Amino acid sequence: MKFTKMQGIGNDYVYINCFEETVPDPVELSKLVSDRHFGIGSDGLILICPSKVADCRMRMFNADGSESAMCGNGIRCVGKYVFDHKLVDKAEFDVETDAGIKHIKITEENNKAVKITVDMGIPEVTSTLPEAIVIDGKDYEFIGISVGNPHAVYFMDHIDELDLESIGPAFEFHERFPERTNSEYIEVKSRDYIRMRVWERGSGETWACGTGATASAVASVLSGRTENTVEVELKGGNLTIFWDREKSGHVFMTGPAVEVFEGEFDITNL
Repeated sequence: MKFTKMQGIGNDYVYINCFEETVPDPVELSKLVSDRHFGIGSDGLILICPSKVADCRMRMFNADGSESAMCGNGIRCVGKYVFDHKLVDKAEFDVETDAGIKHIKITEENNKAVKITVDMGIPEVTSTLPEAIVIDGKDYEFIGISVGNPHAVYFMDHIDELDLESIGPAFEFHERFPERTNSEYIEVKSRDYIRMRVWERGSGETWACGTGATASAVASVLSGRTENTVEVELKGGNLTIFWDREKSGHVFMTGPAVEVFEGEFDITNL
């Protein structure tokens, strides 16, 4: 099986062009390729498939094999892949996801995508503003936002001091979130700049999360902490989030995507 390793500000996935390849068991394959010791090494697996309703379809699997409806950094990489590899012949196109059809706009240099803007749609508030919660005996407040997948956003200081490997699972598996949740820990630096760490359900701490950055920006605006355009600093780099709150209600995420390498992987024993 041929694959392409790509990353969006450090959030790395193995991508399969299912216009040409067949993946018999994506759940087990995601577990296998994601292993950083015995596999390729990634935060998960993303399939780029034909679509009857859009220019292509994205399926996203976490490192533990669970399937998610949407991935912000992943869809930017899908946009770059289909543009760079000529699966589309236009700079604006649509990608089908389990969270709906997402519109992509490419900024190119020398016929290669260097920056990708994704219309993330209209965010959904899934909590009170804010909602109190007790995790491991400690009191927290979060704002729940869905942008096709669930997020709980926590505002706090000194996020670099958090031991997410120890505390992350308690946030992810809390009974308040029966389908588990992604957890964002946000430090507000100014009216247009926030810092973020993320614990992703099914993958643990990752260097970036595009849907998490989107949800965090929306929560920052809703709570009066920032303006509608926010620069989000993650471990792997920065994303720009714009919430067109007054007009369309849609949120737009802009950031880079990078093709790291291509290779072949033996799946005969899968």
